[in-house]
Amino acid sequence: MRFSSKDVRSWLERETGPLLVPIRSKAQKLLEEMGKALESLLDHSKMLLDNSQKEIEKRNAKTYQRARALNKLARLFVDRMRHIEVPDKVNYDDFQRFVQVTQKAFLVTDIDVRNWFPRVSPFFILDRRRFQVVFEKAKLLLKELDNFLTKEYVKAKTLEKTFLLIDRLQNLEQQLLGIGDQKARVEGEKAYAESEIAETQRKMADLRGKGGLDQLSRTDTEVRSLSNEVRQNLQHLQKPFIKLQSLALHGEGSGLTPEELSRLNKYIEDPFQALATEEAGHPLLRQILEKMSRAVSEGKLKLKPEKTRKAEQVIENILAKSSLAGLHDKSTKAIAFHRQLSTSAEVTETGKSVMKLEEQLEGLERKKKTIEGEQIGLGRAHKETVERIRTHKSEIEKNAFDFTNKRIQLE
Repeated sequence: MRFSSKDVRSWLERETGPLLVPIRSKAQKLLEEMGKALESLLDHSKMLLDNSQKEIEKRNAKTYQRARALNKLARLFVDRMRHIEVPDKVNYDDFQRFVQVTQKAFLVTDIDVRNWFPRVSPFFILDRRRFQVVFEKAKLLLKELDNFLTKEYVKAKTLEKTFLLIDRLQNLEQQLLGIGDQKARVEGEKAYAESEIAETQRKMADLRGKGGLDQLSRTDTEVRSLSNEVRQNLQHLQKPFIKLQSLALHGEGSGLTPEELSRLNKYIEDPFQALATEEAGHPLLRQILEKMSRAVSEGKLKLKPEKTRKAEQVIENILAKSSLAGLHDKSTKAIAFHRQLSTSAEVTETGKSVMKLEEQLEGLERKKKTIEGEQIGLGRAHKETVERIRTHKSEIEKNAFDFTNKRIQLE
């Protein structure tokens, strides 16, 4: 037989009614009787409290100490009984919890009665007897509840759990519907964010493709290429440059003027900018190299033989063969053209627009990342909920077969 989660409860109630209804009726009856017994026990505890208080107020030397002891004990009884709550609805778990709580309270009360009532003797004998009669009846009734719990009600424990599982199953199915709605919403938000990202990227590509920015981009590429070429041409001079700088800073006869030292620092930090911003013929570099060559020959600037050989070869190529002339010319023109483009009104305005679009793009990508995180969380929740639904259905189907000997399938 096939059932939805909404229909299976009524079917199971009909099938198991002959078992469950009598058990629940008896459980309800026992709870009501135990509730009355606890009320009676509370009333008799108050009676002990009131009568002992009256005796305390008399200040009778013979009964004063015993009256105080009984008053303290009765106050404990009252507090203990007030904390025992009879469940409103009948179910196995609440019934079991009520029995356990009451047993603990009665156990402590029984010990108190055995320990303290003899010490109050011979006074308050009638009050104590009345309390003990009520307490013993309550203990017998509690024993009956415990027997019923362990021998009869336990048969309905799994059945009640099954009805609880049905309620949970319906809640999980509602949660799954809600998760599905959220997934659809998030997928829509993600699609919208992706379309906005694509549109923003298209606008940026259009702007960058305009004359000014396109030329600036090509010039940037050319500058990077020339920068690498300059660095490669001067790579064997970097170590000698640093040693010559050290000579100048420590006053050991480098022969460099302040202007030449400043230019040397630039060649160490950024060879391309240093070369591109020199005058025609790069006179400062020539002067620096001549003084470097002199410092090497005089033994002031010491290098390993291989490094000395390579540095001298580069110096000779630059000074004698003007090997950097063409590279200097290209670098000077490239840096000048780059400066001209980057300061033009058209490029400046277009650059601002591109920057604004880049900020928008970053915001959209952050938003998309947040949406994707939410999407992952919803996917995980969906998977977990589906698994819990599957487990609940399987357990309900098994329990239904155990009680009815009929196989069912939850759709």
